[in-house]
Amino acid sequence: VNPPIEAFFDPVTETVSYIVFDAINGHAAIIDPVLDFDPKSGRTSTLQIDRIGAFLKQRGLRVDWILETHAHADHLSAAAHLQQQFGGKIGIGAAIGQVQHIFKKIFNLEPDFPEDGRPFDHLFAADEIFQIGGLQAKVLAVPGHTPADIAYQIGDAVFVGDTLFMPDVGTARCDFPGGSAAVLFQSIRKLLALPAATRLFMCHDYAPATRPPQWETTVAAQRADNIHIHEGISEAAFVTMRNARDATLEMPRLILPSIQVNIRAGHLPTSEANGVSYLKIPINAL
Repeated sequence: VNPPIEAFFDPVTETVSYIVFDAINGHAAIIDPVLDFDPKSGRTSTLQIDRIGAFLKQRGLRVDWILETHAHADHLSAAAHLQQQFGGKIGIGAAIGQVQHIFKKIFNLEPDFPEDGRPFDHLFAADEIFQIGGLQAKVLAVPGHTPADIAYQIGDAVFVGDTLFMPDVGTARCDFPGGSAAVLFQSIRKLLALPAATRLFMCHDYAPATRPPQWETTVAAQRADNIHIHEGISEAAFVTMRNARDATLEMPRLILPSIQVNIRAGHLPTSEANGVSYLKIPINAL
């Protein structure tokens, strides 16, 4: 089965969001949607999800699921905004509770902030099967970038989140709290054990200047050409490379606002007495 897929690239965060849909029955899932955020003014906007909404309306699609591959550190999730407009359940990997626990401490969040996966509507277990209309989807646990990363296998397509990038960009960093280069290596090897023709869809493309953004590749292309983890690279060599590289990387530009929103399923922090929602900036904590 080759499910129809529509991609939406956000040039500001270099994120790719997707709509996967059952064209016969009119059911759809949205994967990794982006809420526009200006860190200078603290204002949100809906340019990216307006594009998604226009496509849904044009095709007459009903949203069954809004799927997150993990709690992103580079963009704010628009899951809650889309759910208000189009319905559907917001889903993420069951290990999101670990991520909530880690960042509740870092941000000193309110005492009743949940560490059990709330307010997500559904927490996916490894290898769980679910439906998008007539399409069958399977959850693949791919931790390493964070403890809670999952990928979604739908027909011949796999949405890999931040485990892999395009072959000429490599792999995800592992230096966030709870990350592990050794665990990521095993997760990627699981993905690359899929049939060679399997289509892999990236969550980001940090494209070199020599080409335009791209987000679709194959297992065969990754095995042959991924600059970090092509065939023949040992776990020890990968871990050494990944840890050394991570030590040189700056924090993502939007990590502080993003995490606080994304561990809340895309909801902003509860408004204070003046009706304004606030995000925290921990000083010298990361």
